Amino acid sequence: MGFFSRRAEKRAEDISTDEVLLRAMLRPDAVTRETALQIPAVSGAISLISDIIAATPIKLYRDNYGKAAEVKDDPRVRLLNDDTGDTLSAHDFWGAMIRDYYLGKGAYAYINREGGRWVSLHYVPEDCVTIVMGTDHIFKDYDIYVDGRRYYPFQFLKILRNTRDGATGAGIVQENSELLAVAYATLQFEKTMVKKGGNKRGFLKSSRRLTEPAMNELKKAFRRLYANDSEEPVVILNEGLDFKESSNTSVEMQLNEGKVTNANEIAKLFHVAPSAITGTATEQEISALAKLAAIPLMTKIECSLNRDLLLESEKGSYYFAFDTKELLKGPMLGRYQAYEIAIRSGLMTRNEIRYAEDLPPIDGMDIVSMNLSDVIYDPKTRTFFTPNTRQVTDGRTGSAAEAPSKGGETEDETGDPR
Repeated sequence: MGFFSRRAEKRAEDISTDEVLLRAMLRPDAVTRETALQIPAVSGAISLISDIIAATPIKLYRDNYGKAAEVKDDPRVRLLNDDTGDTLSAHDFWGAMIRDYYLGKGAYAYINREGGRWVSLHYVPEDCVTIVMGTDHIFKDYDIYVDGRRYYPFQFLKILRNTRDGATGAGIVQENSELLAVAYATLQFEKTMVKKGGNKRGFLKSSRRLTEPAMNELKKAFRRLYANDSEEPVVILNEGLDFKESSNTSVEMQLNEGKVTNANEIAKLFHVAPSAITGTATEQEISALAKLAAIPLMTKIECSLNRDLLLESEKGSYYFAFDTKELLKGPMLGRYQAYEIAIRSGLMTRNEIRYAEDLPPIDGMDIVSMNLSDVIYDPKTRTFFTPNTRQVTDGRTGSAAEAPSKGGETEDETGDPR
């Protein structure tokens, strides 16, 4: 790189590291990652989604002439599901990554390779990652800096939310700061009310001028009144003094209704039903949670894994995928009713159903059940076969003939084979 390129990289690095500080200075009430996690709806939704993702196994498959063959002895599968080789377990690893995905500029993990082998996977906090973008807006390129050391994009697993450059994303703290600020301000207001014991704010009205010592004594008395642990929560007003309220109560401000509304709006950011956060969701809402919140994020993670954890020679024939079979299962009664229809219509065998329910197969159950009253049509020969009467009908001429016997022979009216 030339002199001007180095200056551009230095300027980009300075802007990236100081961006959060500048925003905090310009907007003192801005919500940060820490304050966002104080909001129950935010922390509850993130924990719910991260637990679902961490509990869903990731598998590696090989495309074998149109058929998916699972690869079980690959070290990358162990790193993603069990032991990352770092101080974090796989469950904690995905929890930290999902939190950074929603609350920061993205989730980053260093891929440790030794001699072409995958040794470990190291989570890196997003606030310790500095991205230095190149100057070309078409053929985009960037470098990653951690603790002052330069790394290349292929050395990191990256999961980004609403990214525009493939290097950094936009979290809800950045995109939905106003909603989070209102929810956090509501919590702070409740905290202030509790600390003051529910006493209302107001002002004193006096019919005569008070001396300085009298004013100081009144201030001390009201200070003891608003202290929740005060032993003397009483203020005696002399003649000519009157207390006037200056703010509404929480009931008048409909504080509780506002909290519910804010929680519902925050739940929409994660595509999560509010009842799922409170633990009162129905089976339909739980199923919608997997389809609308967890599985779309899993798809994004799969794309990142295929890009960053596969060798160039493996791309196109190998791929990572979450085993979402358990997530997509409906209620037991609904599944069994669907299986009954599948057996009756000949869509599935009993062993295929047992496989879908993680049950061992039974010998001799790989058969398709059919009703004797059914009519079977063969589109190749254009003939109809009725099992009940063993009659074959030509679909073109409409002529009927009895189906041949087991030995391929037909019988005449006397029963003699011909």
